[in-house]
Amino acid sequence: MNRGSGKSSDETLIEMNRTAWSSGEENNGFHTSSDKESFQLENAAVDKQQQSKDSVYFRDGVRRIDFVLSYIDDKDGEKKQDRRKEFEANLQKAGLELETEDKSESEDGKTYFLKIHVPWEVLATYADVLKIKVPFKANDIPAKKEVPMSWLFTPYRLPDHVMNPEPDYFTYTFDKSKIDFFLIEDKETFFPPSTRNRIVYYILSRIQYSKDDKDKKGIKRLLNNGTYTSAFPLHDCRYWTKSRDSNCESERYSLYKHWARFSSFYKEQPLNLIRKYYGEKIGIYFAWLGFYTEMLSYAAVVGLLCFIYGVATFDNNVWSKEICNETIGGQIVMCPLCDKKCGYWKLSTTCSSSWQSYLFDNTATVFFAIFMGIWVTLFLEFWKRRQARLEYEWDLVDFEEEQQQLQLRPEYEIKCTSRRLNNITQEQEWVLDQTPADKAGRFILCWTTVVLWISLIIASIIGVIAYRLAVFAAFASIMKDSPTNKLDVVGSLITPQFATSVTASCINFVIIMILNFLYERVAIKITDMEVPKTHVEYENKLTVKMFLFQFVNYYSSCFYVAFFKGKFVGYPGNYAYMFGKWSGLRNEECEPGGCLIELTTQLVIVMVGKQVWGNIQEALVPWLRNWWVSRSARNHPESLYSRWEQDHDLQTFSQLGLFYEYLEMVIQFGFITLFVASFPLAPLLALMNNILEVRVDAWKFTTQFRRPMAAKAHSIGAWEEILNMIAVFSVVTNAFIVSFTSDMIPRLVYLYAYHPGTEMTMDGYISNSLSIFNISGIPIENRPEEGENPDWYDSTNITTCRYRDYRYPPGHEKQYSHTMQFWHILAAKLAFIIIMEHVVFVVKFFVAWLIPDVPSDVKARVKRERYLIQEYLHDYELEKLKIQLSRNGQNIDQCTCPTTASTPMKVEMLSDCLT
Repeated sequence: MNRGSGKSSDETLIEMNRTAWSSGEENNGFHTSSDKESFQLENAAVDKQQQSKDSVYFRDGVRRIDFVLSYIDDKDGEKKQDRRKEFEANLQKAGLELETEDKSESEDGKTYFLKIHVPWEVLATYADVLKIKVPFKANDIPAKKEVPMSWLFTPYRLPDHVMNPEPDYFTYTFDKSKIDFFLIEDKETFFPPSTRNRIVYYILSRIQYSKDDKDKKGIKRLLNNGTYTSAFPLHDCRYWTKSRDSNCESERYSLYKHWARFSSFYKEQPLNLIRKYYGEKIGIYFAWLGFYTEMLSYAAVVGLLCFIYGVATFDNNVWSKEICNETIGGQIVMCPLCDKKCGYWKLSTTCSSSWQSYLFDNTATVFFAIFMGIWVTLFLEFWKRRQARLEYEWDLVDFEEEQQQLQLRPEYEIKCTSRRLNNITQEQEWVLDQTPADKAGRFILCWTTVVLWISLIIASIIGVIAYRLAVFAAFASIMKDSPTNKLDVVGSLITPQFATSVTASCINFVIIMILNFLYERVAIKITDMEVPKTHVEYENKLTVKMFLFQFVNYYSSCFYVAFFKGKFVGYPGNYAYMFGKWSGLRNEECEPGGCLIELTTQLVIVMVGKQVWGNIQEALVPWLRNWWVSRSARNHPESLYSRWEQDHDLQTFSQLGLFYEYLEMVIQFGFITLFVASFPLAPLLALMNNILEVRVDAWKFTTQFRRPMAAKAHSIGAWEEILNMIAVFSVVTNAFIVSFTSDMIPRLVYLYAYHPGTEMTMDGYISNSLSIFNISGIPIENRPEEGENPDWYDSTNITTCRYRDYRYPPGHEKQYSHTMQFWHILAAKLAFIIIMEHVVFVVKFFVAWLIPDVPSDVKARVKRERYLIQEYLHDYELEKLKIQLSRNGQNIDQCTCPTTASTPMKVEMLSDCLT
């Protein structure tokens, strides 16, 4: 590339390839029209019915198909024909070789397939431009010592040829002028197919298709306007069987056999093979997903032990025994939970939910909340180490600067109208002309749209809350005589609170999915409006917008139940209302056992529902589409159902496909960290889902989707910062859940400060946690209507009712104001939050400081590789110079140049001699 020249990098590349094309150094292209015609005549004689079309090679069986374009020749498509003609002519000028399959050869009789091959000269040119790293020396660093007792892991291992499909080499960025510096055994296989198709796509994205308008270029625009119907690289074989061609790697078959089948769920993932076949970006995703799933197993085990503790100590639950006791809970009359439609009720009706709540609301809850705060830190720190190792092994150590310079979006380049000097590269580069007003306008428009949609979510949540308040009264009226008790098994579990919670959660889940579907399209449009410079910048901007929306969309209902429900209720005679007293929608109360069990219900429905729906979308929908599209072609023999048609019939993997995969997992990560104190089994559910997710994603990539365009990525991008944010926020939310949603703190305060007698006991806790109200003091508008009270209620004998709060009883000088115990409990709650947060954060920061982000052996290997590169390049240049001088009839040893040093360096001598 000419530094500081007035030409664009694309124009320079075209000229370089024109030179390579015309010179014909490697005899890979048609250098004259007669050569091309003779080649076509020779191939016309080939009997296409005898030659298998399930192949990844041109008809000559030598040149590999690196990319395929398809199109339908419309009757009224003259513009499309002109575009294709110009585009394909420019492709050939750029050095690519083309071969067309006529529509008569296709299954539907109307689709043309254009096959593209990249000759060595073009590969070498663009590998140089894209700074692709290639091997120059075998790795001489001894392998790590074998782990003791490693034979125990043998059942989980894959064959070595699958785990390590390529030898380990030291690598350096490809330089076309130093061909003999690199380990090139065969030019046809030197660059793997994933690299070849990445280079082709880079060229396709920048080739002009209009003679008159230089801004009209790129395959993406041609796909959008229907000039071509698809563009994709080929899978190397059918997934269920090896290719008959011995030159074909059949890596797709290996991936399916050892990775994509569910029977391999307990096996390790062949990450190196995934990276080789699909590229680093997809490889990093599966490495992260596998590591996340592995770390989940530890959290799942501890969560299960906490749940088992709850089951084991079930009989020690004194307060639930009191609720269920007919002489205690059966005699406590509770105040109505809503106006007019709710009657008085006995505390014993909440017996079942109280026992259920204890399974998740016990001493182990506090331990598990603290454990998860530390687990999150360990997960993120160990992932940084794993990522650093992958960066080295996959030649991504210095990739960040390259991707900023070389992965410009074609959409950005098209809209650039002026140039400026890049201070780093000292080259003229295209820039987007934007005034400060343009930038401010775009920014305001984009974020106003995001805020508007987030407001829409909040409005829908308020609507669901209004539904809960309105419907609860209806359920309470219907169930006043407990007709559900007649149902076997589940009858006693169905209460007005439970019915309201479940139906509201289901409605909320449906609203979540609908809003999610609509917002995805809006987020993509407003991100396109910002015209990000690189693919990485585009994905990061979209990630922030999507996650902000999804965060509010998925978690808002859980936040309501955890931190708002039952907190602003008031008391009989002075209740708080959602939209004012005129609305009649009285704020919800928690059951005497607390709101934790309702938070658990909400969490399970949204989390599990999302995972089930996601798996249906990911697996079933693509399979049904592929089955429908290829229903007629499946009956054809293998030799006639061509490789390009087979892949054409598969689903397209969109450029944002991985974005949605990450988003799904990060939302799940939020569920198992932000609210895990309410449901210790959440990590276990996530683990079970992820074991399935890894294989579903693998099966989907291998069998249901066209081969994606290979792309490079050195990390999980903006998701890493989002995970860190969730990790910090989760400590706060879990501390508040234990303090304000759980009944753990009130019980501990009672045990240590308010228990009766000299021995610490929980006896009498239920009566202590309920305040008394004089029924005669309830306003008429709040009293139950005629017929709403149950048959056992006798207004002459029952003069008081109980409610969940700590207030002085009627007749006290401070009646209905908060007692001192309320303030003691509030102080204990705040103290617990401060102590828990500080303990967890101190441990988190200590662990983060203790664990280095990059393993020491990786640092050593990076230093060794950089040293070798300098040494080998120095020796290479010396040898090259010796040969050059010997050809010119000079002897390098006879060169006597004046030097001031007594022992001058060789490089100084050589440079002086050349002047």
